[in-house]
Amino acid sequence: MTSTQPNPIQTTDAGIPVESDEYSLTVGAGGPILLQDSYLIEQMASFNRERIAERQPHAKGSGAFGRFEVTSDVSAYTKAALFQPGTSTRLVIRFSTVAGERGSPDMWRDIRGVAIKFYTTEGNYDMVGNDTPIFFIKDPIHFQNFIRSQKRLAAVNLRSNDMQWDFWTLLPETAHQVVWLMGDRGLPKTWRQMNLYSSSTYMWINAAGERFWVKYHFISDQGIDFWTQEEGDRLAGTDPDLHTRDLYEAIERGEHPSWTLKMQIMPFEEAKTYRFNPFDMTKVWPHGDYPLREVGKLTLDRNPVDYHSEIEQAAFQPSNLVPGIGPSPDRMLLARLFSYADAHRARLGVNYQQIPVNAPVVPVNTYSKDGVMRVVNRTDPVYFPNSKGGPQAYPEQYQPASWYADGELVHAAYVQHAEDDDWGQAGTLVREVLDDAARDRLVSNIVGILLNGVTEPVLQRAFWYLGNVDKDLGDRVEKGVRAGQL
Repeated sequence: MTSTQPNPIQTTDAGIPVESDEYSLTVGAGGPILLQDSYLIEQMASFNRERIAERQPHAKGSGAFGRFEVTSDVSAYTKAALFQPGTSTRLVIRFSTVAGERGSPDMWRDIRGVAIKFYTTEGNYDMVGNDTPIFFIKDPIHFQNFIRSQKRLAAVNLRSNDMQWDFWTLLPETAHQVVWLMGDRGLPKTWRQMNLYSSSTYMWINAAGERFWVKYHFISDQGIDFWTQEEGDRLAGTDPDLHTRDLYEAIERGEHPSWTLKMQIMPFEEAKTYRFNPFDMTKVWPHGDYPLREVGKLTLDRNPVDYHSEIEQAAFQPSNLVPGIGPSPDRMLLARLFSYADAHRARLGVNYQQIPVNAPVVPVNTYSKDGVMRVVNRTDPVYFPNSKGGPQAYPEQYQPASWYADGELVHAAYVQHAEDDDWGQAGTLVREVLDDAARDRLVSNIVGILLNGVTEPVLQRAFWYLGNVDKDLGDRVEKGVRAGQL
């Protein structure tokens, strides 16, 4: 029978019309609730289970959908379909903070994570990075402890500046990223007004099999802007979801944010003798050595319809590498090839790539079978090798991205290059990139944080640490902290 109601008929999750959405089923008006009220039970049981585990880092964030359009010919460097001239590829992007929980403010001083999933004609290509071209650490053995140092103290469940600075000052390789974080870019005005970087080095391979090392730079077409620490502190209380709201409202207004992709490209053999280790994630490649080359434009033009299904369940993994793109010897990247996919299996289940936002736009022919929440039909045969016409690999057509390596099994630092050290690039950033006003804000930001709970033994190391970056910076911070303690 056709309903005359103006609104759709409410149903159970099985599509059955709901008898009442106002009252539970009871024995008489004053009697007990009945277990047979299956809609009530369904609602209560669903409510108890509607939260999935939040991400360990990058828990707070949001995103949007868009497209990437190639505007320059880089086919001499990669055969990847999404980077061929004139190609347009749909994508989803997620922005996030790193340390905070899902309910934390957007406006805490933090690095902003960025993850992009390109739905290419050769399968999904995922890239993860940050709003800075570097990272705190170069070896993944430190990653878990780095994240723990930004979480909450076990005894009182409070965040601790003392814990963060204790970790940083005991690991000098963090210095370059700490200076970035404590400077203006630690509080971007909006996600639209920050650059996006792969941070890690990748390999590009062209149709002739020639190999190149590359870094991705998505340069904001809206320009770069930031909040001061005072403004950020105020907004954390008055508009804690500012970044989330700003992106959504801008797209709704038709103001579609965009970024121009520019690449740094290093010939394969030059990595061996370059003055910095090109695979060290705490270092940049100076643009004077490897200038930016324009590739294309990334534009965001659609908001999610359902945040949970399209953003919270979006799963990005740098192991999703399409033909023409491969990893480098960057230790952080190599570890992430495992850790991201493993995190998704733990958080979303083994069949997370069947969730629509994660599903590729190309056919999937795999022998992966069953598991919780498998929703895609698999047909026989479900094993390999087989004589039943099942899918098979074609290694003569699809070669792995590779480089030569040999040596004993060791726990050791990277091989040193001529100008490798933990302080040099951080010092250059302070002295040559920042202007006087930016240096003043850097000092003020650091002093304010060090005065907020950092204990004396850690303070002494912080002054030493910052003095190694730049003597004047260390002296000014120490003077400001001592004055503030009076």
